[in-house]
Amino acid sequence: MIGNSFAPGAVSLHLIGDLPLLRPEEQVFTAMLDGWRNQQLARNLAFSTIEGREKAVRAFFHHADAFPWSWTPQMVDEWMGDLRSVRNLHRSTLRNYQGTIRAFCSFVTDPGYGWAAICQERFGTHPVQVIHEWNAAVHVQEAESGPIKRAFTRDELQMFFDYADEQVSRVRGRGRKGWLPAFRDAMLFKTAYAFGLRRNEARMLDVVDFGRNHRGPEFGEYGVLYVRHGKAMKGSPPKRRSVLTVFDWSAEILQQWNEEVRPLFPTAGSGALWPSERSTRVGFTQMNTRFGTYRDSLGLDRGLDFHSFRRSYVTHLIEDGWDARFVQEQVGHEHASTTSIYTCVSSDFRTRTLRRALDATMEAALRPVRKPQ
Repeated sequence: MIGNSFAPGAVSLHLIGDLPLLRPEEQVFTAMLDGWRNQQLARNLAFSTIEGREKAVRAFFHHADAFPWSWTPQMVDEWMGDLRSVRNLHRSTLRNYQGTIRAFCSFVTDPGYGWAAICQERFGTHPVQVIHEWNAAVHVQEAESGPIKRAFTRDELQMFFDYADEQVSRVRGRGRKGWLPAFRDAMLFKTAYAFGLRRNEARMLDVVDFGRNHRGPEFGEYGVLYVRHGKAMKGSPPKRRSVLTVFDWSAEILQQWNEEVRPLFPTAGSGALWPSERSTRVGFTQMNTRFGTYRDSLGLDRGLDFHSFRRSYVTHLIEDGWDARFVQEQVGHEHASTTSIYTCVSSDFRTRTLRRALDATMEAALRPVRKPQ
């Protein structure tokens, strides 16, 4: 057998020599995916990443209606065209799909794993790379979110939070049971903004993730937040960081939530900061649905999403004069350029900044020049 028979993902570990197969094409394809899964596990990639990649490969397989040893670049072009024109997927999603197909083809064409040789032996042909520079999207920007995505203005943010609080009072006033989830979501939204959290970072918080900051004793038990489920680098576990509390109101609402309201949930014993009524932790669907309902009810534009809380956190701290390096560390950005992309300073802030600069220049120009004694 060609290739290293002991390498994770090698054909010899998934197919036995010349053993006849009942459904050879389907079985070889399944063995390829199993081998690729083991190769990625050996590279320490996350299970979620591996599962997502397999789904993308299977999606292309179904669209092309062909097995990998029959794939062509033209099939990729047709698939990408369908995803863009019919499903209207984002550019970054399309590029990720292309990267996945490229990685899979690199695996099955690598002589070290032996898949090309077994395909040639059984089917008279072999897989080739179908993603090249000339038919792949290029990653040219650090952030590829749509141009409509933005931060809340301060007035919009206050309006959103006020509306969330009003829904709690309205539902509770009618004697309905839904006030607990409404209260939870209002606190969750405010916490996401108060600490500049991504959606999964906010969802995965536990009660024990807060602690004291000896340089900020006024925040009590909520002086620092230890984020344990930050955005991971490829092949690495979730990135951890600590976020210092900067808003005094955030410590107050968290204390109220943990001491008075959260214990009322039947699943509060799980330790999750945001439990649901039937499971240990609130789900993404619940978070997204509630956010979208509030946004649309207020007539706010669809450029605002859950991630806008994080954009707003960065923007408002910069506008309020916080050091840019401090803000970068708070949100866990590797590079300052990434933080700058998140900063959507208002026109009013820019106008004030310009006015201060012009006033300072004018004052310096009009200041009397002291003659030497």
